[in-house]
Amino acid sequence: MSEDKEAQEDELLALTSIYDEDEFHRAESAQGGEIQLLLELPPDFKVVVKGEREMEYNICFLPHLVLNFELPADYPSTSSPVFTLSSKWMTRTQMSALCRRLDELWEENQGCVILFTWIQLLKEEALNFLGIQSPLEVIRAGSKTGGERRKINPAATAVAQCGSPSENSEENKIEMKKKKSDLNLSSTSHLDPRAVLLMDPRADLLPQLLDFDEAQRQRVFDGKVFCCGICFVEKLGSNCLCFKECQHVYCKACMTEYFQIQIRDGNVQCLNCPEPKCTSLATPLQVKQLVDEELFARYDRLLLQSSLDLMADVVYCPRQHCGTAVMVEPDTTMGICSACQYAFCTLCKLGYHGLSNCKIPADELRNLRDEYLSASNEGKKFMEQRFGKRVIQKAVEESFSRDWLNENCKSCPRCGTNIQKADGCNKMTCTSCRQYFCWLCQGLLSKVNPYSHYNNPNSPCYSQLFQGVDLEEEDAFWSDEED
Repeated sequence: MSEDKEAQEDELLALTSIYDEDEFHRAESAQGGEIQLLLELPPDFKVVVKGEREMEYNICFLPHLVLNFELPADYPSTSSPVFTLSSKWMTRTQMSALCRRLDELWEENQGCVILFTWIQLLKEEALNFLGIQSPLEVIRAGSKTGGERRKINPAATAVAQCGSPSENSEENKIEMKKKKSDLNLSSTSHLDPRAVLLMDPRADLLPQLLDFDEAQRQRVFDGKVFCCGICFVEKLGSNCLCFKECQHVYCKACMTEYFQIQIRDGNVQCLNCPEPKCTSLATPLQVKQLVDEELFARYDRLLLQSSLDLMADVVYCPRQHCGTAVMVEPDTTMGICSACQYAFCTLCKLGYHGLSNCKIPADELRNLRDEYLSASNEGKKFMEQRFGKRVIQKAVEESFSRDWLNENCKSCPRCGTNIQKADGCNKMTCTSCRQYFCWLCQGLLSKVNPYSHYNNPNSPCYSQLFQGVDLEEEDAFWSDEED
């Protein structure tokens, strides 16, 4: 084996041992491979979106800068590796500058293996070399500003590298001017064919940046160990859930049980962080990952319904077999269900009755009375306009009458007439149909011998003819009559 071949094998073996499979992939058919590089970003690195509205995002990871290479037979003794640089977010101008910088490094270290040096330069120094700082400006697709996504000023980069003119010697000033001239010349030259843009410049870059950043954050999270705040067991992040807003972490087992209970109880708006006084909510995607399809379908349906309930122009079809959400036009009380074509009043939920006042079902009189009596002046006016003032007054009167009848009267078991017991024994006579009945059990009594109901040991009212009657008051009443 030649010295070049041996050096290549040693270098590729070293790269394989340093980087995992996601970062370095060795080619099978040739002496080469592909390295996906995550550039080291400074803390609090931001991306600013230029467009109709300016938006700012915190970014921890930018998409990979990909270095593809192939080693010639006479590398490293004579020839440099054949390579390409590709990226989704860098411009070809920026990648061309990096290609030239890699060529310079090879010229400085010709005869030595160079791949690791290239990799370290790209990972650690690429941003500074290109003058890319936070915030990184991104032009959204369709923006009128057009042009490349991120432009650098070569002259400004030269100034940053050489320092301020007032702080440099005369020799440095001359060198700075030379660098400016060289950079300006290179910016007008042809782009390096080894610089490859991985996506259409007209495509929207922002979703690519945000999706990649989120995926990488999740990958880092999955590899860490966290202590669950509920069961206090340490688990890998891949077995935990992190709330986006507050960053509190709990294990998936505890959160699955918590979500299941809340969804079954219909509390879809309460899937918040278990930390006391924390208001962070779980995202629908997090819920979907932890519960089964049937439970998530219930969660999704209830969440949609709760959202629609907050919309003033949305009501539901009152038919029990339908319940479809119905959009209501402003300043109208008529709703028409798109599913069953039922036209109904949006106030009383009965069939649409035009300009007539809403009718009140008998079983809702008490609720209407309580609502009216406890309402504010504005609320009372609204109810009077909705149902009519006379209807409201009648409802209040009838409701009070119904309450009094329920408390002081019982219905005849034969004809249903309300009967009040003023005094006397528990054998009652209906004033309407003249039927005898028992006040205690409301059972029908024999017309021939109604008292047998109280004399029969098998009767539920045995010996209770005067049950609940104050005999002393009765005696006093009859004694007053005799006097």
